[in-house]
Parts: sequence; structure tokens; C-alpha cells
Amino acid sequence: MLALRFPLALVARLAMVLFAAGYLMLASVVPSEARTPGPVVLVDVKGAIGVGTAYQLGNAFKAARLQDAALIIIRLDTPGGLVSATRDIIQLILGSPVPVAVWVAPSGARAASAGTYIAYAAHVSAMAPGTHLGAATPIQLGSPGLPSPRPTPAPDGTDKSRSQGSAMERKIVNDAVAYLKALAQLRGRNAEWAEKAVRDAATLTADEAVKDRVVDVVAANIGELLAKIDGRLVTAAGVEQSLAVRNAIVTPLEADWKTRLISTLTNPNIAFILLMIGVYGILFEFWSPGLTGPGIVGGISLIVALMALSALPISYAGLALLALGIALMVTEAFAPGFGILGIGGAVALALGGMFLFDPSGADINFGVAWPVILSATLTSALLLVGALGFLMRVRRRKVVTGSEELIGLEGQVVSWDGNEGRIRIHGETWAVRADRSLSPGTRVSVQDRQGLTLIVRPIEERT
Repeated sequence: MLALRFPLALVARLAMVLFAAGYLMLASVVPSEARTPGPVVLVDVKGAIGVGTAYQLGNAFKAARLQDAALIIIRLDTPGGLVSATRDIIQLILGSPVPVAVWVAPSGARAASAGTYIAYAAHVSAMAPGTHLGAATPIQLGSPGLPSPRPTPAPDGTDKSRSQGSAMERKIVNDAVAYLKALAQLRGRNAEWAEKAVRDAATLTADEAVKDRVVDVVAANIGELLAKIDGRLVTAAGVEQSLAVRNAIVTPLEADWKTRLISTLTNPNIAFILLMIGVYGILFEFWSPGLTGPGIVGGISLIVALMALSALPISYAGLALLALGIALMVTEAFAPGFGILGIGGAVALALGGMFLFDPSGADINFGVAWPVILSATLTSALLLVGALGFLMRVRRRKVVTGSEELIGLEGQVVSWDGNEGRIRIHGETWAVRADRSLSPGTRVSVQDRQGLTLIVRPIEERT
């Protein structure tokens, strides 16, 4: 009986070992299509690239790592944006352990300026039909809103590039070329066209971009995109890996309230309006102490505005013009004249709004809109020169109620003894004092009040 048990136990153990070995061998030969891949995180980036965009993508990358995602897809449609935010996003992509695919979509979308840099930095770059990318020339070069033309060779064949444009312009464009070419070399994309995109503002359609090795694939939808890039080898954070995303579950990540709030507050127009509200609120609190409301609203608005401005490429010259404009308007309200100070303040305020933001900090037309500047200037003129001037005139008027009303009134002496006596004003009898003796019937003027005693002087001696 004992001899029979021993072989049965041995056989059972051998069967378990063989089963485990067979399972491992089977798992190793199962095709990638049958495996369950990690989720794919989808993030929509639409509009100008800004501080809010960098914050949104930072949160998305953290969520992708927590979900052990197989891929992050950035669905991109942008005209460009802040240089600092663009560099932050590219650093996020280059340092991400999760592969990143930038997909210019939907049809009709674009990846201009900053979008081109982001597309070049991605592990996988894709476009939808009917989209385009390029025009990566720094916007501050040349005329407002237009890129500087590429230097043309002289008739003798010599290069005139060194004589055209300032040294600063050449420095900016060369830096942009080197940055985009470095990304192209890192991802194995067309570095020659990258230079054209910066120097000549070159653009490509989706099919042209694939043909010129600027992007990897053209895909009309996410399913097609995942199918085309499945099995592609990419290197993320120094680790080479194969994308297994054909049957992956796509998880869209919507921007949370904090991201939307940051995007709103860092809008140049909103930041400018908050700055003006903050300044007005604090000024009116100083002029009318005790109201509390203007001071609270102004303080909160000013702090939020300064926080937003600290994240934006601000020009201190523009900020100084704003301060000068407000100071001139306040001076006009306190010392009204022919309106020269008020006009100068309005001009300084408008110029300050125009030059508040440094154009070199963005690759699109970045600044306060004209309607906002005009509205702020007119509002400032009405509030500071009109309303404030009216308040100051009211404060300088003679008091007509209360005990202070007696100062400056005239009365007649009723009785007198030494330097003190009594006079009649408005049908009332008041105790008075003077620096000399007065006779009954003398007309006097009230100069001051000490308690219930008035200080008077004869009208004949008043200067």
C-alpha cells in the first residue's frame, strides 16, 4: 500500500510541473494581437499652447504612468503658442517612460509653429487627412504677423545672410533651427525640412509630410492610427519597447477645473483686465477708506493678475507705461487743469497695454487685444479723470451740516466781558472767545471751535 502511494504522489508532482511549463510555453507563442494591451490615454490639445496646456499634459502624463498605459496620444490642433510652455511640453515628452504619439487631427486641424516642434519631439508622429503642419519661424521676426524671408544670395553667388537682419534676429532663428534639427535627429525625421520650416516658414500637407519623412503615418481615426503603429519599435526614456496597441482601450482624459482656470487666467486679455481691476479697487479703497469692498476685490484681483503675469513673457517697459498712465490720470484728478495730464495718461495706458507682453516669448501674435486696450483706456479716463475728479471736488466743498457747519459763518455780538462773550448765529446763542474785547453789535466771523466755545474775529479785521 505504501509502495503504491509513492508513485502516485510522484506522478502528481510531475504533472503539475509539466502543466506549468506548458502554460509558459503557450504564453510565449501567443501572437501580440491576442494579448490584452495596456490602455491608451487620449489628450485633446486645441488652441494656443500656453501655461494651461503644459499643466494639462503634465497631469495626463502622471495619470498614464499610474494606469500603466501603453501609449499617450496627443490630438493636436494649434496655431502655436508660448515658447516656454512649448519647451516644457517637449521636455515632458522626451522624459516620459510611456511612449507619446502626436496626432494632428481632426481633418482641417494644423500643427503650426509650436505644434511642429511638439510633433517632431513625439515618439510617433501622425496626421489626419486634410491637415497640415510647419511655419515654425519665430513670429517676432519681420513684419507683425509675418515671418522674415529667407536671405537670398547675391548675383555674384555670395551669401547675403550676414548682412540681412539684425544680429538678434539671426541668433533667434539659428537657435530655433538647431532646436528643431536636434529633435529631428533624435527621432530619425527629416532634418533638412525642419530647417526650411524655420527659415522659410515651409508647410506640408499630411501626405507630403509622410513622403518627406516628417511624420510617420496618416490616419483618419484612432482605430486606424493604433492599427498602423502597432508593433512599432520606439525608445522611451532610454528603454526600447514595441507598441502593442491594436486592441487597446482608449481612455480620454478631460481637462479638470484647475486646468481650465489656469488657462483662463493666463490669457493675456484676462490677466490685463484683472490687473486694471486690482489697481482701481485699491486706489478707490485709499480714496474712500471704510468701504472695504473695493479693497477686497482689488487685492484679490491684483494678486491673481500678478500670479498670471509671472507665468507669461511680460515686458517691464510695458508694465512701467501702465503705471505711468495711471499715475498721470490720478494727478489729473487731484490737480485738474487743461486735461494734458489726463490725455498723456490715456496714451501711456494704451501703449502699456500694447507692449505689456514680450513678443519674443511666443511664436504667434501674443498680447492684449485692441478692443480690450481701448475699453480699458476709456474706462480709466472716465473713472480716474471724471468720477474721481467729481469726488475730489465734492470733498473740497464747504461742510453744510453738523458742528463743522459753523466754521466761516458770521454772527453778531450779544454781550461781552473781557475776551469772552456771546454771539447769535442762525437764531442760536453761542459762547465765544476772541483775542480782544468786542462791543455788542459787532459783526464777527467764526474761525474755529473748541468744545462748545467758538473762536471768532471781527469781520473788519479779517484778511
